[in-house]
Amino acid sequence: MTDNLYGFELVKEESIEEMKTLGRLYRHKKTGAQFLSLINDDENKVFSINFRTTPEDSTGVAHILEHSVLSGSEKYPVKEPFIELIKGSLKTFVNAFTFPDKTCYPAASQNLQDFYNLIDVYMDAVLHPLLEPKTLEQEGWHYEFDEDGKTLIYKGVVFNEMKGALSNPMGLLGEVNQQSLFPENLYGYNSGGDPINIPDLTYEQFIEFHRRYYHPSNALIFMYGDDDPETRLKRMAEYLEPFDALDIESDVPLQEPFEQPVEVRELYPAGEEEAPKYYVCQNWALAETTDPEQAYGLSILGHVLLGTSASPLRKALIDSGYGEDVVGGGLNPHLRQSMFSAGLKGVKEEHVNDAAALVLDTLTELVEHGIDSGTIAASMNTVEFSLRENNTGSFPRGIMVMLRSLFTWLYDGDPFSLLQFEEPLAAIKAKLAAGDSYFEDLIRENLLKNPHRSTVILEPDTELNRRLAEEEKARLAEVQSSMSAADLDTVAEKARELAEYTNAPNSPEALATLPVLQLSDLEKTNKLIPIEVLDQDGVEMLYHDLFTNGILYLDLAFDLNCIAQEDLPYLQLFTSGLVKMGTSTEDFVQLSQRIGQHTGGVSPSVMVQNKFQEDEVVFKLVIRAKSTMDKVETMLGIIKDILLTTDYDQIDRFRQILMERKARLEAGLVPSGHGVVARRLGASQSQAGWLNETISGLENLFFTRQLLENLDAWWPEIVTRFNRIRALLVQRGGMLVNATIDRANWAQVQPKLTPFIASIPEGSSASQTWQPQSFPAAEGLTVPAQVNYVGKGTNLYHLGYTLNGAHSVVRNYLRTTYLWDKVRIQGGAYGVFASFDSFSGAFNYVSYRDPNVLETLNVYDGTEDFLRKEEISREEVTKAIIGVIGTMDAYQLPDAKGYASMSRYLSGYSDEVRQKIRDEVLAASEDDFREFADVLELVRENGQVAVLGSADAVNEANQKKDGFLTVKAVQ
Repeated sequence: MTDNLYGFELVKEESIEEMKTLGRLYRHKKTGAQFLSLINDDENKVFSINFRTTPEDSTGVAHILEHSVLSGSEKYPVKEPFIELIKGSLKTFVNAFTFPDKTCYPAASQNLQDFYNLIDVYMDAVLHPLLEPKTLEQEGWHYEFDEDGKTLIYKGVVFNEMKGALSNPMGLLGEVNQQSLFPENLYGYNSGGDPINIPDLTYEQFIEFHRRYYHPSNALIFMYGDDDPETRLKRMAEYLEPFDALDIESDVPLQEPFEQPVEVRELYPAGEEEAPKYYVCQNWALAETTDPEQAYGLSILGHVLLGTSASPLRKALIDSGYGEDVVGGGLNPHLRQSMFSAGLKGVKEEHVNDAAALVLDTLTELVEHGIDSGTIAASMNTVEFSLRENNTGSFPRGIMVMLRSLFTWLYDGDPFSLLQFEEPLAAIKAKLAAGDSYFEDLIRENLLKNPHRSTVILEPDTELNRRLAEEEKARLAEVQSSMSAADLDTVAEKARELAEYTNAPNSPEALATLPVLQLSDLEKTNKLIPIEVLDQDGVEMLYHDLFTNGILYLDLAFDLNCIAQEDLPYLQLFTSGLVKMGTSTEDFVQLSQRIGQHTGGVSPSVMVQNKFQEDEVVFKLVIRAKSTMDKVETMLGIIKDILLTTDYDQIDRFRQILMERKARLEAGLVPSGHGVVARRLGASQSQAGWLNETISGLENLFFTRQLLENLDAWWPEIVTRFNRIRALLVQRGGMLVNATIDRANWAQVQPKLTPFIASIPEGSSASQTWQPQSFPAAEGLTVPAQVNYVGKGTNLYHLGYTLNGAHSVVRNYLRTTYLWDKVRIQGGAYGVFASFDSFSGAFNYVSYRDPNVLETLNVYDGTEDFLRKEEISREEVTKAIIGVIGTMDAYQLPDAKGYASMSRYLSGYSDEVRQKIRDEVLAASEDDFREFADVLELVRENGQVAVLGSADAVNEANQKKDGFLTVKAVQ
C-alpha cells in the first residue's frame, strides 16, 4: 500500500475472502467525502458516485436532477455528454439510478482508458453541471401548445416516464405499499415524481436540491476491479480538491412505529375488457438492523416464504384460488427500514378480505407448526450457492456489490458488513443445527408481533386514466385562463427556444472537449470462446474449457421442430411444467426442494432464433442447470426425472400455473410494451418471429385466456397433448449436450454423462411444416395506459438487402442522434430503439413510454432523409464504430459464454463470419451512411406498423390518418 494517500485517510481495511477482494475505506480529509476502494482481479471495472438525496415532496426533483446533471457540465459543455460519450465508449454499463433516498451514478468498462474517460465525465457532470432552465424544461416539464397552437399541454421526459410507470398497476402498487408504511418521512413521497406534482417543481427548487445534496461532503464514492488502487486515490483527490467541507443535513429519519395496522385503498387503471380484479398486499416496515446475521436471516426468510412456487406462503396464496399470481416480492432491503410485502393480484371483490387474512393466517400456521425442514434446507443452499457463484449475468458484479454496500453505508454503517457472508451464514447454520426455530422466530418477531403493517388494496377503475386526463386538461385550462396574452406569448417563445436549443448541433469546440478513444485502442479481432464438438454415445456434445470456479454449467437442448402447429401455443406451459408439476415419484414441492438442496438451479426455457441468413429456425427446448462437482450425478438424476416422468395429469396444479402465466403476460404489457410491439412486428418478418409471438407474445396471451376459460372441458385432450409432446421431444436423436467447465473437472464429469444419455429414449422425430398466420399491416393495440409504444419495421433480407457490418455503425449513430433527438428530446418519449436481427433480417424502430403516435411514425419515415442530408464527420463515424465494438465485446461470465457459443454453433454464426462483420465495422466510412439511407427507404415504403397504447391515442391517430390502424383491445 502506498504511503501517499493524496489527502485521504484510511478509515478501515478488510480482506473480503468471499470475493477475493481487498477493501479499503477512506475519508477525504478536506471535504469528508467517503471513498470505498475494492481491489481484485475483475477486469470489468466499476465506478459510482452516490449521494444521499432526501426529497420533501413528490415533484420528482431527485429523479429529474439525475437526468439533468448528465446534460452538460463546465468541463464538457455539450448538451448531452452522457449520450456523446456512449456513442464512442466500450462501456459495459452506463446509467444512473434514483432510489427513494439515494441517487447513484455507476459506470463500468473493461478498457482502462475508457473507464477513466467515463469517470471524468461523470464526476464533472455531478459536481459541476450547467443546469440551465432549459434542462429542467426538457428533462422535467414545461408548458407547450398542442399542435392546434391554442391548447396548453405539459411536455417533459420524466413527466412522461412517470405517466408510464404509474400506468403499470405493479409499479403503482409498489409506490402505494411504500407510502402506506412511511407516511411521515421521505419514503412517503414518490421520489420518481407523480405527474400531478411534477409541474409544481420550480427552477429555484431544482437548483437548490443540487446545491444541497450534490457535494463531496455528502458523497459516497465507490471503485471496484483490477485498476491501480493508487491511481484511484490520485484521481479522486483531484476531483475533490476544489471543494471545502459543508455540514449537509441528509440523514434519513426513521418512521415512528405504528401502534396498530392501517388499511389503504387506491385506484388503478383497468381495461374495459377485463373483469374487475383487485390487488391485495400485506406490508410490514421492519426495525432498522445493522446486524449482518439478522440481515441475511431476513433475506433467506424471504426466499423460504416466497422464493419458489413450492415456498409455503407463495403456495398457500396460489392454492387458495383467491387470485391469479403473487405480488409484493418479499423483502425489500433498499430502504433504511426494510419492507416485507406479500399478497395477490387478480382478486375478485368478494375475496379481498380473505386474501388479506390468508397472509397472516399462513404466517401464524408456519410459526405454530414449523416450516418444513426440506424447504429451509433448499433455501439455505440456493442463497448460499448464489452468493458464492456471484453470477450477475450481463450486469457488472461490481455494481451489485456497490448496491449491497449501500444497504449499510448510506446510513453511516459499515460498508463491509454485508459483503462478508461466511460468518453470518455459519451462525445461522449453527442455530438450525442446534434445533432452534430460527426462521419461525424471525416471522414471529418481525411480522406477526409487528403492528407496523399496512393492508393495501388497489381497486380497478376503467375510467381512471380518462379522469386523470380530464383533470390534467382542467388544470391546464385554469393555468391558461390565468395567463395574459403576453404570458401566452412567452410560453410559445420558450417552447420555440427550447426546440431551437434541442435541434441545434453541439459546436465542434464543445465536442472536442470530450475524452474519446481512438480506433487504435480497439482490438482488431473478436474474442473467441473455446469449443470442442464431440460425440458421446451417439449424442452431439459441445464442450467449453473455461474456468468456472468448480461449477458445472450444463445445457441440454432438444429439437422442437417436431412439434405440430396446434401444439405450439402449449409449449411454454409444457416447459414450465417440467419443474412446476412434480414427477411420478414426488410432488412439485418435493421436486422444488430437491432442486434447491442439490443444485444452483434447473431452468427449462425455449430457444427461438433464425439460422444465420437462412429461413430455417433454431427451435429448442433447453434445460439449463448448474451444480458443484459433488452434486453432478444428483443434478443429472433430477433432469432425467423431469424429462421422463413429469406428471402433467394434475388439473388443479395446472390451473394455478395457467393463471400465473396469464397474470404475468398481462402484467408485462405496459412496463414492457416495447417488447410486445417488437414481437408483434417480428411475427410477420420471419418464422422465428412468428414462433416467438405464438409462444410468448400477444397471441399467446389470447390463447392463455381461452385455455383458462375452457380448461375443464379440454383437460383430457391437454394431458394427451403434453404426453405426445414429451414422446416426440425427449429422444436421443434430437438432443445436444453443452457443457462449460475447466478441463480437469471435465475429465470427471464426462463419464457421468454416459448413464444419463443411456436413460434418454433412442430415436428422433420428423420435422413439421408450419403455416404462419398473417397479421394486419398496421395495428393499434389498446391497453389502459397514459403512454404508447410505437413500432415500424420490415424484413430487409426479403427486400434484397445484403448484410454489411458497417451498417451497424450507422444504426448506432442514428440511435444516439436523430432518433434520440426527435423521439426523446423533442417528442418527450422515454426511449427509442432501432434494432436489426442479422440472423433473420428483421429491422424495427420501437419507442418506449411515448406520448405520441403519428409524430413518432413520421420521425421514423424521416430517417433516410436525415442520413442523406446530415454532414457526418470522421470523428462521429469513429465514435459510432467504437460504440458498436463495445457491444460486440460485451462482458460475459463463463455460463453466458458457453450458452452464446452453443447458440452460434446451432445457428451457423461462425467465428469467420463474426470476424468478417467486425472487419466491416472497423472499416466503416461516411459512404456507408449514405448507402444505408437507401436501405431505410425500404422500411419507409414497406414497413409494418404496430402501436400499443391508450384507446384515446390510438383512436385519435386513426382519425387523423383515415383509419389506417386495425384496432384491437388487448386489456
